[in-house]
Amino acid sequence: MAHRTPPSTLTWLGSDRPLARVIGRPMLRFLSVEAAGGIVLVAATIIALVWANSPWSAGYGGFWHSEVHLAIGDWFTLEHDGHPLTLAEVVNDVVMVLFFLVVGLEIKRELMAGELRHPRAALLPAVAALGGMVVPAAAFLLFNPSGDPSTGWGIPMATDIAFAVGILSLLGNRVPTPLKVFLLTLAIVDDIGAIVVIAIFYTGSLEAEWLVVAAAVLVAVRVLTKMRVWYTPIYVGLGLLLWYATFESGIHATLAGVAMGLLAPATPLTGPEHASKAVQPIVDGEVDADTVRRAGFLLGESVSVAERIEHLLHPLTSLVVIPIFALANAGIELSGDSLADAVGAPVTLGVVFGLVVGKTVGVSVFTLLAVRFRLSALPAGAAPRHIVGVAAISGIGFTVSLFITNLAYDSPLLRDEAKIGVLAASVVAGAIGSIILYRSKPAAIQPAADVDCPPVGT
Repeated sequence: MAHRTPPSTLTWLGSDRPLARVIGRPMLRFLSVEAAGGIVLVAATIIALVWANSPWSAGYGGFWHSEVHLAIGDWFTLEHDGHPLTLAEVVNDVVMVLFFLVVGLEIKRELMAGELRHPRAALLPAVAALGGMVVPAAAFLLFNPSGDPSTGWGIPMATDIAFAVGILSLLGNRVPTPLKVFLLTLAIVDDIGAIVVIAIFYTGSLEAEWLVVAAAVLVAVRVLTKMRVWYTPIYVGLGLLLWYATFESGIHATLAGVAMGLLAPATPLTGPEHASKAVQPIVDGEVDADTVRRAGFLLGESVSVAERIEHLLHPLTSLVVIPIFALANAGIELSGDSLADAVGAPVTLGVVFGLVVGKTVGVSVFTLLAVRFRLSALPAGAAPRHIVGVAAISGIGFTVSLFITNLAYDSPLLRDEAKIGVLAASVVAGAIGSIILYRSKPAAIQPAADVDCPPVGT
């Protein structure tokens, strides 16, 4: 038999070239690691902090506050309150739409094929998420009961999925797999809560005519998906129109991404048997352009549109969009005076206390009460100590907490105090949770006969 060169070695990455061996393949392996997004996010945050506290700090502010003029002729100009968007606003209002689109897709996946499709299995993480939102918000309001600072009560409600799941992946087999599923589901329910809070409580004055346009676009998308219209450019155009209508309506424009994600078809157009029939001629050696095109179409359509888009965009958002967001928003001046002021500031204390203590207490107590009253069972292999560790890690608010900070406060002083709180709390919460989980041993899995309802993640 003639020796055949493996197809993988025909590409540049598969070759024996020095750059491919030393840089290309190691980079590809790094990007495939679950914690890669969190690592890049940490790097972007450090760069932002160093830049904002360096001799070139004026350049940091000047760069992100530079105006971006987006216009098409005389009939379309993208502005905010009559002023051109700054580069930071472009990141927060435009680029972050991709992140929220992925959030919407993740929610849709969980509702259709994940833990959220089973009411009993979803009950425990949903109750935990409720505790992780109510208690931190209440803790924040203890320090900021009234006035402008009180509007930041939504900041400590968030959980950063990338950081949280990344830490669990680094802990390896010390964390039972069902516990990771529990945290992921909890964080997604947390995202749903954050989206509702943003839509209801962090929306300014509304423009009714643009709301009607946005509603009409959503109806059109729903009708087209029901008619099985699968032509991607149509949805790209409708998505852009929905974003603009949402932007002009007064609702935060990133919610358009969530809506499009929730409307994406989650059921494949064809089954695997169609793909098998289409590929068989190629296996038999009948290769031509039409056969390959048809096989490619049927193979693609054997996976749902929602899953394909999420698979395409998830690396982009976790490795590019979120780090850029951190670079634009985490650059806070950390001088001795600013840190001294922040340490005693009610906003900073409220954020830190809410994320570190409120999250840990809220998630732990609500989860253990649900188990105590036999509403659900603990994740397989998990003990109460694991729940406390996961609850602490859920206090890593970071991305969404910083996002809500920008919506909650117009005052630069209050924003910086809140951001210092978010950064400090995320570090402390991550460290506490990691130590608790690292020192915990998986619990013996209880026999199914002794449990009234199935544990989460089984």
